[in-house]
Amino acid sequence: MKRRYVLLSILAITILAFAVRKPDGEHTEISEHTSIAQHYNPANEITSILTPFDSIVSENFESSGTVGAAVVITYKGQVALMKCLGVRKEGNEAPVNKHTVFRLASVSKSITGILASILDDENIVNMEDKVVAYLPEFQLKNPDYTQQLTVKNLLSQSSGVVPHAYDLMVEDQWPLEKIIPYLKEATVTAAPGQLYTYQNVVYSIYEPIIEAKVQKDFEEVMSEKVFTPFGMTDASLNFQTFKNDNNKAYPHTKVGKTQYRSIPLNDRYYNTAPAAGVNASISDMSQLLIGLSGHHPDLFSPQAEQTAFTPQIKTPLKRQYFSSWGREVKNKSYAIGWRIIDYQGKRIAYHGGYVKGYKAEIALYNEGEVGIAILSNSPNNISSKWIPTFLNMYFEYNKSVLAAVNKKQTIAPLKD
Repeated sequence: MKRRYVLLSILAITILAFAVRKPDGEHTEISEHTSIAQHYNPANEITSILTPFDSIVSENFESSGTVGAAVVITYKGQVALMKCLGVRKEGNEAPVNKHTVFRLASVSKSITGILASILDDENIVNMEDKVVAYLPEFQLKNPDYTQQLTVKNLLSQSSGVVPHAYDLMVEDQWPLEKIIPYLKEATVTAAPGQLYTYQNVVYSIYEPIIEAKVQKDFEEVMSEKVFTPFGMTDASLNFQTFKNDNNKAYPHTKVGKTQYRSIPLNDRYYNTAPAAGVNASISDMSQLLIGLSGHHPDLFSPQAEQTAFTPQIKTPLKRQYFSSWGREVKNKSYAIGWRIIDYQGKRIAYHGGYVKGYKAEIALYNEGEVGIAILSNSPNNISSKWIPTFLNMYFEYNKSVLAAVNKKQTIAPLKD
């Protein structure tokens, strides 16, 4: 084991000696959370993949006609690459920058999952708590299932309620508190914890649970436990704040093969805030990824990490859902607000989100201390390819490093 560490250290020093070219973009930002000496930038270790990936992103962005986007990669607790492209609104010269705010859509579920894991760790609201313990009037169609339903069932998409229950009411802007009573009429396809059934309304029952427990607005709790400690200074959880932000990305719709036009801001799905209501910048996403990297247990403890990323229910999604990832996607599960994917034999935590005019994606490979997030105001398939493209490059890099280490061991083995 010592021999392996010595060889890895030698290899790392060699890579640092030759890694002098940095990819374009705002990738040298150091998080306020970092405790690594400033003269050492881990990004130098993976320059051989950051540079070509940077070029791929630029080329794809230009060829697709995408109006605005932002990408961040974190590595070993620091920002390795941050790239902002295009403009906030078609026909306007204001550029997308690291503080431009986008809607996260269903990536909001992942951030709510982080909050829930922290509150579970702090013994404020536990995953195994029954929903009716906080909301005594709550009912499902099956009385036994009503009594069985837990917080974990809500956040792992395993309530058993028919998928996407009452999403049409959400789109018609019904308040959440007026939709929840209708759940007693919704078809229940299985007992809680037995079947994957994706939800927005059911997932968002977590909001009144939190408010009943701590007597604070859900957004206030999110700010206290996630936005502020993680350094997500641009983040919010309501439409009015987003609308009033002078540095926001406007939504766009496709009108040609590579053409987009701006469309009006809309407040759909803010009524299911835990599921789809978070607004954030790429700077916010970098801070979130760094906070989840394992380098900051004061922000996100190992126990909270285990809670958030432990698979809870298998998700038999069609292959086309991960069509950009290829055939290396094996087992798929849902954890607490995160999809857990077996990709090339590695466990990846992932979620995607779409709401009219916006697309967001996030992925974490914690074993490799690497994360990536993408925000766009021109929904298309380009951004869907960037995460698997980067992961493929990263895994190939790791194989080459291991091969180099093994070769050195064979040629000149070191003695312990």
